[in-house]
Amino acid sequence: QVQLVESGGGLVQPGESLTLSCAATGNGFSWYAMAWYRQVPGKQRELVASIQREGVTDTRYAAAVKGRFTISRDNAKSMVYLQMNNLQPEDTAVYYCNAGTYSYDYVPYQYWGQGTQVSVSS
Repeated sequence: QVQLVESGGGLVQPGESLTLSCAATGNGFSWYAMAWYRQVPGKQRELVASIQREGVTDTRYAAAVKGRFTISRDNAKSMVYLQMNNLQPEDTAVYYCNAGTYSYDYVPYQYWGQGTQVSVSS
């Protein structure tokens, strides 16, 4: 089991950057694939980026963020990061960290953080 806590959200202007962090506690962090999701009120939570477990090189991105966002992990520190560049108003959402696995696509387990708000506005 793993517990997740996100941090790093805030209010920024269009074109600026933010880095989100997700701290994991519990057992077996390096064996989980990890992901960032986001959700706006009234819409389904959507997968933003995912990264494979330790020892497997594979990162995937939603089309809307590809080229602007980068997901990474530090297994020694049990941390996952989301570097977000050139933020746009449509990136405004609550961002959630998740632990899961890959089948063909990323499959989330029921390990979620509390979320961190990202707001992009001029």
